[in-house]
Amino acid sequence: MKMAVQLYTLREFLQTPADIETTLRKVKQMGYNAVQVSGLGPIDPGALKEMTDREDLEICATHIHYDDLAEKLDDVIEKHLLWDCKYVGIGAMPQELRYTKEGYLTFAKWASNVGQQLQSAGLKFIYHNHNFEFAKFNGTTGMEILIEETDPSVDFELDVYWVQAGGADPVEWIRKVNGRMKVVHLKDMTVTSDREQRYAEIGEGNMDFVRILDACKEIGVEWGAVEQDQCYGSNPFECLQRSWHKLHQLGMKA
Repeated sequence: MKMAVQLYTLREFLQTPADIETTLRKVKQMGYNAVQVSGLGPIDPGALKEMTDREDLEICATHIHYDDLAEKLDDVIEKHLLWDCKYVGIGAMPQELRYTKEGYLTFAKWASNVGQQLQSAGLKFIYHNHNFEFAKFNGTTGMEILIEETDPSVDFELDVYWVQAGGADPVEWIRKVNGRMKVVHLKDMTVTSDREQRYAEIGEGNMDFVRILDACKEIGVEWGAVEQDQCYGSNPFECLQRSWHKLHQLGMKA
């Protein structure tokens, strides 16, 4: 499994093409060799490809808005083929579908259709979870519904922090998606003295990344996208650098 930066972490530094170019250069200088495209301001897809090629950065995956997947799928496919990027991600299901079993079934049917179309183009649709998918409907979690009801053309992109926040065991769930996950989101969780859960650099929190990485290796995950949604006043580049060093110590490739 190789490391990538989930660019959403650096979204404040990605608002213009010039910002994006500077940020990609810094990402490369930190030791990362790949990025997941998310949180960028407006930029021509060809210009982005030129920038990543210039910095020798691979685009390993993306997060695409639901509306673009629903209404502009041909454009999404064209862009990913240009970027040599196989994994087309969605950050979450629409909010109005999250509260009932029927909502999950509706989304699973839609995702299966998108997954089949992307598969026909040589791409793979991946679903990124938060904690709400671990709510239960008659004893079955939303995540279980998604796994059971989606077509095999749909893969998953477990976010280990959000699995933990949902009261579940990340290692157990990594094994549950065996055969259907090639990209994982890596972020740590810490707890403040007043019991607030917070995002943390890898190794600075309380999650067992030795077991997590072993489980990812066990099921053949290809990419570990490092993300930190909030840095609480710290420099996000420095946070990503600390995570890189810890993951490197744990045996991950740059």
